[in-house]
Amino acid sequence: MSSDPTARLAEFLSVGDTKQNLPGVKIRDAATMLLIDRSGATPKVLLGRRHHGHKFMPGKFVFPGGRVELDDRRMSAATPLDRQVEARLMREVRYPSPTKARGFPLAAIREVFEETGLVLGVARDAPMAPPNKEWAEYAKNGVHPDLGAVHFIARAITPPGRPRRFDTRFFAVDADAIAARIGGVVTADTELVELVWLPIEDTLKLDMPGITMAVLEELKIRTAGGFTHDQPVPFYRMQRGKRLREFLE
Repeated sequence: MSSDPTARLAEFLSVGDTKQNLPGVKIRDAATMLLIDRSGATPKVLLGRRHHGHKFMPGKFVFPGGRVELDDRRMSAATPLDRQVEARLMREVRYPSPTKARGFPLAAIREVFEETGLVLGVARDAPMAPPNKEWAEYAKNGVHPDLGAVHFIARAITPPGRPRRFDTRFFAVDADAIAARIGGVVTADTELVELVWLPIEDTLKLDMPGITMAVLEELKIRTAGGFTHDQPVPFYRMQRGKRLREFLE
């Protein structure tokens, strides 16, 4: 494995890169969350192993996440998005708006809760008006989403020819954003059957999709640079058969 970050990213993206002849697959918005524990000398990141019975990425280690729903943008939050994060979430998007932008990290927070039982946010006594039953379950914990603590790490569109295609926004928060933990959510029969906290370098021994490996490298670069909101956000996509890594400034 190369020690050069750019070369490492190219190597990661080639992992499992087999193109299929499946034109016309709809691209769906998705969001995922990286939880990083920086309390020790070596930062650790949370990954979950998908159930082997799933048709999509069975047995792979991934970040908690899933599809963005319209109701996500309607959930209240304790804090607004950082302005730079909001601006970058509105770039290269059809019908951009601040409301649409906030829906992406809110979806990631909801998915973390549903898949891991970890409740991200801040405890507040203020009332909430959850837009659906999924958010109502989250709200029972007295925790409000804290969008100001969310970092926008990367964006990636699944290349053409895949059976499922997603336009995924990758976010990150510090582990101290975990305000509550619900037990019994991760079992042998759930979507994620195992959760592990590992140093970023140690994750390379896991069975992961190439984009997951690339985003972990992006996280490593970002944490080394201070883990601030003003760092540019890489955007991975294919155009005219060429893989691109551009930046959302």
